[in-house]
Amino acid sequence: MASSTPPLLLKKPVKLACVQLASGADKAANLQHAADKVREAAATGAKIVVLPECFNSPYGCDFFPSYAETLLPSPPTPEQSPSFHALAAMARDNNIYLIGGSIPELATDPTTQKKTYYNTSLTFSPTGDLLGTHRKIHLFDISIPNKITFKESDVLSPGNALTLIPLPDYGLVAVAICYDVRFPELATIAARRGCFALVYPGAFNTTTGPLHWRLLGQARAVDNQVYVALCSPARDMTAGYHAWGHSLVVDPMAEVLVEAGEGEAIVTAELNGERIEEARKGIPLRDQRRFDVYPDVSAAGPAGAEA
Repeated sequence: MASSTPPLLLKKPVKLACVQLASGADKAANLQHAADKVREAAATGAKIVVLPECFNSPYGCDFFPSYAETLLPSPPTPEQSPSFHALAAMARDNNIYLIGGSIPELATDPTTQKKTYYNTSLTFSPTGDLLGTHRKIHLFDISIPNKITFKESDVLSPGNALTLIPLPDYGLVAVAICYDVRFPELATIAARRGCFALVYPGAFNTTTGPLHWRLLGQARAVDNQVYVALCSPARDMTAGYHAWGHSLVVDPMAEVLVEAGEGEAIVTAELNGERIEEARKGIPLRDQRRFDVYPDVSAAGPAGAEA
């Protein structure tokens, strides 16, 4: 008789590391610094390593075009995208899965030569192969009077696909970027399609960070009973944009397992598939949903991943 116990979403335990970096104006220096810190994270035994949003450049609309790299057709040349090749080498050299934060991307229409910019995350395998690409879906356009005004859409265009990435040794992860975390539908669809973790490289600021960063990580975890990782840049008060920091990992019961401070740091947490199943057995949301009352957004959502 077949067992009624569902297979674990996370096939075996794994250590995940968030690398909280400070990035300056020198792209080559940023890439080398990231490589050094990824090596340090891998030395802790982490097999999944996450970098922050815009880890290769300063964050800001004034910087996106000048730091943008061409990623398509893939693989790009080293001249087109030094960051792509640096990330591939980091993954390969350290035998890890690397969720490479994000970088500004330039796409040029071959017919019209129109330039389009994206905020894009690349994930690589332990052999240095590209596993998945996520273009930030929800652009950071906010205005809080006397606090912060920012409009990514002045420069960037949004991606149009949910990104689910199989890590063959472990299972499925969802990758999204920063402001994407505020949209629960994205996380719900990803979780109901079998992800063991939701990973968000993000650069919250010192206005919204103290209010919502940890809250949103815990909310996405408790809603979906999966692990959530948020990876921020380190705070640099001399930069034009002040990142909140506080990279963290949350478990399926919304317990914050580890949280960084404001400066550079590497934080690690052990993820275990049994913990996901324990949360889902104890609070059996998966068996209690009322799709006769409200729709299943995972059935109606986008079909696949951007690759």
